[in-house]
Amino acid sequence: MTKPAEHAATVSSKGQVVIPSDVRRKLGLTQGSVLRFVVDGDSVRLLAAGSDIRQLKGRLTVPAQPVSVDDMNDTIAQRRSRAGRG
Repeated sequence: MTKPAEHAATVSSKGQVVIPSDVRRKLGLTQGSVLRFVVDGDSVRLLAAGSDIRQLKGRLTVPAQPVSVDDMNDTIAQRRSRAGRG
């Protein structure tokens, strides 16, 4: 069993902590990311919370023609059936 990586950070007078860059990369944290603190006795786990869906706005292009929900469901079903055959 591998030993978990340890990192140290100093708490500022405002209660702020700088998260080491390799930890930010590992968790996929960027500016505006939301974190969860899970307190368990004397330990605290830091978890990346789910992203806010609003952050995705503008990242995808508008399709050339509209796609219906039925079309999307059909495509998903087809891909699932192909994946099951592999």
